[in-house]
Amino acid sequence: MTADPLRIGNASGFYGDRFDALREMLTGGALDVLTGDYLAELTMLILGRDRLKDPAAGYARTFLRQLEECLGLARERGVRIVTNAGGLNPAGLAERVRELAGRLGLPVRVAHVEGDDLTAGLPGILGADRAPAGVLAAHAYLGGFGIAECLRAGADVVITGRVTDAALVTGPAAAHFGWWPGESRPPGGPGTHGTDPAPGQDGGPAWYDRLAGAVVAGHLLECGAQVTGGNYAFFTDHPLDRLRHPGFPVAEIHADGSCVITKHPGTGGVVDVGTVTAQLLYETAGARYAGPDVTARLDTVRLRQDGPDRVRVEGVRGEAPPPTLKVGLNRLGGFRNEVTFVLTGLDIERKAELVRQQMEDALKSAGRIPREVRWDLVRTDRPDAGTEETASALLRLVVRDADPQVVGRAFSGAAVELALAGYPGFHVLAPPGKGAPYGVFEAAYVPRTAVEHVAVLHDGRRVPVPGPQDTRDLEDVPEPPLPPPLPPGPVRRAPLGLVAGARSGDKGGDANVGVWARTDDAWRWLARELTADRFRELIPESRTLPVTRHVLPHLRALNFVVGSILGEGVAAQHRFDPQAKALGEWLRSRHLDIPEALL
Repeated sequence: MTADPLRIGNASGFYGDRFDALREMLTGGALDVLTGDYLAELTMLILGRDRLKDPAAGYARTFLRQLEECLGLARERGVRIVTNAGGLNPAGLAERVRELAGRLGLPVRVAHVEGDDLTAGLPGILGADRAPAGVLAAHAYLGGFGIAECLRAGADVVITGRVTDAALVTGPAAAHFGWWPGESRPPGGPGTHGTDPAPGQDGGPAWYDRLAGAVVAGHLLECGAQVTGGNYAFFTDHPLDRLRHPGFPVAEIHADGSCVITKHPGTGGVVDVGTVTAQLLYETAGARYAGPDVTARLDTVRLRQDGPDRVRVEGVRGEAPPPTLKVGLNRLGGFRNEVTFVLTGLDIERKAELVRQQMEDALKSAGRIPREVRWDLVRTDRPDAGTEETASALLRLVVRDADPQVVGRAFSGAAVELALAGYPGFHVLAPPGKGAPYGVFEAAYVPRTAVEHVAVLHDGRRVPVPGPQDTRDLEDVPEPPLPPPLPPGPVRRAPLGLVAGARSGDKGGDANVGVWARTDDAWRWLARELTADRFRELIPESRTLPVTRHVLPHLRALNFVVGSILGEGVAAQHRFDPQAKALGEWLRSRHLDIPEALL
């Protein structure tokens, strides 16, 4: 236990992120801990399919290759590594890391965390009538205290499976500052909260506030360069040379849970209140951000610039976590295929209608009508175009069915056979294939007692990890008062993005769109103008869907959750942008009547 700040960096935001980031972070500046986040919802499905072919697989192989180059460097610099690259097989990856250390002649202590895998016992936990069929992977989102146990026991490398993204930071923070879950610390053992009489900011236990602050730090680090200028709405505010190779982020975490988000000196990118706000809003929903260890109140977060490329994050309040744990269920949803017809020149709509009718007739004639058929006409064509490409529109046809034969040869044959019998100028971007399986992600919630969180220490000891003593059901936070409206004045039709930033992403079949203003006056307008109904007007896809708006005044931000816009999730590729990554940028491009005073 120490009161010194914990300097923790992140070198991966997803499976496939920049390979050299691990070395860059180890050589670029001082660190105590380096994390790597490899697990998105889609990644668990990919690893599940890998493990069907090879029971010894199921982890992120990239991490092993990175570590082969950098394990000695981490050891030399005294940096401990914590990663969820274990995926579906943390024990297997831990063993591979031990073998690697042995080959390199490095005395490295490797521990791992177990208990998240509920696949085999899912019917007994959920009930046979509620457990989906064909589940490849069912994994509970664990908290950070298993990681903390491993680090307290002296581990140099900690491998986990499915933990929350923030747990990669809360675990090291708990080990560093002596935090324990609730009041469950060993009598007389290290820790601060068991004897700390000071209440938290809401009158509750102070340790929830500290832990919630670490959760926010973890959420800000988890996506790597997204908090250092990557995917940033106002990227044109900065020289492109500065954004070409953004550095990965570092959090300086303090004992009270506050932190400073920064990056190594001399690295590219930018860290300012805007980049931090954007990441804070990413893939979250309401004011309560629930996790297995604590619920962080996002409506209490305060940000301020603390120098060049330094943003201080403070004021975070925490509450007891919910009584259940989230479980990510990945299963095969069926089979899909697609073809994109290129329509060039005149009569685009008539050409599209002709090919639709021809395809429908062919599939009916073959007796192979897919369960789901989706047509999307994308009008990329321009009149009197100077190139054939800019004279062309794209007509995308996607089919899905439980039977691979229905979306296989019968479908691809029907499309190819139109080559000489279809609309004038018939061609496709690529011939359709034989069809491929697609996955579905669903979330379920189970009692905490159904999950046995275990830290497997470097010496083989298995230590059960207790959960919090107190839990609290999640409740909606009443919407705070809106700021006073701007005085009346002239308006101009202009894109929303001139006065507001946005970032969007996916949560299963739902999309999240965070929108924020950069000035108080812009916030006064945005908070009253961009209602859920106006959002539906601007995003026609959402007009028949549930849209929930959450107000976060300290951030001058709104967060929208659009239910079911992504169908069965990213792996199902329901729409053109299956992860809703650009949904926020589309919203920013829509035109509204904006007060001229803001422009």
